[in-house]
Amino acid sequence: MAGGRGPMNSEAPGTLAVGRVKFFDRHRGEVNSSAFSPDGQRLLTASEDGCVYGWETQSGRLLWRLGGHTGPVKFCRFSPDGRLFASTSCDCTIRLWDVAETKCLQVLKGHQRSVETVSFSHDSKQLASGGWDKTVMLWEVQSGQVLRHLVGHRDSVQSSDFAPSSDCLATGSWDSTIRMWDLRARTPAFFHQELEGHSGNISCLCYSASGLLASGSWDKTIHIWKPSTRSLLVQLKGHITWVKSIAFSPDGLQLASAGYSHTVKVWDCNSGKCIETLKGVLDVAHACAFTPDGKLLVSGAADQSRRQARCKSPRAG
Repeated sequence: MAGGRGPMNSEAPGTLAVGRVKFFDRHRGEVNSSAFSPDGQRLLTASEDGCVYGWETQSGRLLWRLGGHTGPVKFCRFSPDGRLFASTSCDCTIRLWDVAETKCLQVLKGHQRSVETVSFSHDSKQLASGGWDKTVMLWEVQSGQVLRHLVGHRDSVQSSDFAPSSDCLATGSWDSTIRMWDLRARTPAFFHQELEGHSGNISCLCYSASGLLASGSWDKTIHIWKPSTRSLLVQLKGHITWVKSIAFSPDGLQLASAGYSHTVKVWDCNSGKCIETLKGVLDVAHACAFTPDGKLLVSGAADQSRRQARCKSPRAG
C-alpha cells in the first residue's frame, strides 16, 4: 500500500507513504496494546488471552508466546535499554521479562485492581505502574521491591512516562488530570504539580528528549506542555475519536498520534499543524513509535488480526 506525499511546506496535510504492512494473526484473543522495541526490530502485543507475544517486525515471525498472567494482559512496554519488557494484567500484577532468555524475572504484586499502565525510567532501573486502584507504584527493577506509593488521582491511572532525567514522573488519569511527581523529594506525597486542560480521560503520555510533555485524551485532542512552567504550548486538534498513542520524533520537532479514528497523524510541534496523515490501513492503532533513524512504525488491529504498517516518516526519503 502506498500513498502520495504532500509537500512539506504545505499547510494541507500530506499522506504518509506506507513502506510495508505485516500481519500478526496468531492471537487467541483480542489485542489490548502493543509496543515496539527501542530499535524497532521487535513488536510486543498484549492479548486478552492472557499471553504476551513477541514478533520480528521485518518478517512478522512469532518469536515467543509467554503465559503466566492469570487474566487478560492490558499493557506492555520495553525498557529503554531493550533488555527487558514489562506486562500488566487484570490479575493485579506486573511481570518483568528478560528479552534474551524470554523468561519472567519478577512478578510485582501490590495493586488491588487491574494494572493499566507501566513505564521504565530512562536508565531502566525503575518502573512505574498504575491502574484502577487509583494508585501509582514505583518499583526497583533489579530487586522488584516497591520504592514508593504515589496517591492523589481521583480515578483510574491509565498512562505514565518518566521525564528524560528520570527525576520526574508524569501520570494521566480518568480524572482528566496529569500529575507530575517529583521523585527527588522526600516528603510522603512526592506530589509536584497538576496539569489541567483536557476535558476527557488522559489516555497516553510521552516526553520528548528536551523535556516537553505530550498528552492524548478521550477529548480527541493532544496537548503539548512545558512542565517546568505548567504552560500549555500548543493544542493539536484533528482526530475524530480518542487518542490511543503518541510519540515524539527523535529531534522532538514532530509528534505522531494514533487512535480509534482509523487515522495516524504526524504534527509539527511548533505550529501545531498536521503535516501528514495515514488513513484506512488500521481499524485501531495501538502504538506508534519513531525508530532511531527516523522511520515511523505503527501497530494496530484490523478485522481481528494484527497489522503493523512500517511508514516513511516526514523526514525520510
